[in-house]
Amino acid sequence: MALKGIKVIELSGLAPAPFAGMILSDFGAKVIRIDRVKEMMTVDRLARGKFSIALNLKMPAGVEVMRKLCKTADVLIEPYRPGVMERMGLGPEILMKENPELIYARMTGFGQSGAFKSMAGHDINYLALTGILSLLGRKGENPIAPINLLSDFAGGGLMCSLGIVMALLEKAKSGKGQIVDANMVEGTAYLGSWMWTSRDLGFSNRERGENLLDTGAPFYETYKTADNKYMAVGAIEPQFYRQLLKGLGIDEDDFPDQQSQDDWPVMKRHFSRMFAKKSQAEWCQVFDGTDACVTPVLSLDEAPQHAHNRDRQSFLTNTKGEREPAPAPVLSRTPAKVRDMCQPVIGFDTAAVLKEIGYSDQDIKQLENKDVIEVGYPQSHL
Repeated sequence: MALKGIKVIELSGLAPAPFAGMILSDFGAKVIRIDRVKEMMTVDRLARGKFSIALNLKMPAGVEVMRKLCKTADVLIEPYRPGVMERMGLGPEILMKENPELIYARMTGFGQSGAFKSMAGHDINYLALTGILSLLGRKGENPIAPINLLSDFAGGGLMCSLGIVMALLEKAKSGKGQIVDANMVEGTAYLGSWMWTSRDLGFSNRERGENLLDTGAPFYETYKTADNKYMAVGAIEPQFYRQLLKGLGIDEDDFPDQQSQDDWPVMKRHFSRMFAKKSQAEWCQVFDGTDACVTPVLSLDEAPQHAHNRDRQSFLTNTKGEREPAPAPVLSRTPAKVRDMCQPVIGFDTAAVLKEIGYSDQDIKQLENKDVIEVGYPQSHL
């Protein structure tokens, strides 16, 4: 696998940092998640293939264990606000002095500097600060945040993993580590670069909800079917739009011009009436295999069962029998391979990981007795 031999230490957190760690794990890195002691469970569900050790970083002995771990690591991912790691004695000036090759990835909302650096926030707040949120929503309605996909996972975790991989590539040349300042405001803004550079093209020069890609256009919209499901339409190019009209049984000569924006509301109402006449399955029979750019809107349960996704093996089955996305992109020679589909038991790998860096059984027992570490065990399902 592409990242085989890379050792990553990931301090437990929510959403963006765990996603970055999961990406690295899926592509071959050994990712060790640092969990808190006395923690019965975690809401992190992005830990497949990772190892878990439970460590008390509020105790000097726990900090010392962490420093020893980082001496042997290639990457550290930390999800805290600026200054937290420094106060624990685990800042980059210490860890990178002890391991000059360490890549120190800092995953925050607002970044390591700036007026908002110490503020709390969530995806919707970071998205709001980028300007992108102002573009999302229907006409006459408030801006709508697309759950927490854009800032937490795309601008945050995905950008963080990209920064780490670039730093690993550079380290192969220089032999030196570096700090990765990954933050969700700048990551999301960068993700939306096209929104800035395309403004002169007229794609978004009207009010929110009246433009080509924001539900203003009738040919870039979702429509309810007879069975209360939905179809997604993205027939932008004229040749695709003609196929859309053909599938709907509409004579192009009797219909307003595609780009007549004043007629878009009327056209949209007509499309709505047409889609409401058939079920989603019936519309799939009409449009599947065509270039009309019309596809069913699938639920999370339905997506893994779709023929295309089955052909591609786009979803995996975890140990609970539930489906989840397979790693992407697909590499031809060194593809990703999930080590273990099970979410790790907190602290289950504590002893094994510490032995790897030189701790004896006696050392481990002493640390456990002093509540510096916790050794987890498989949970009974009886």
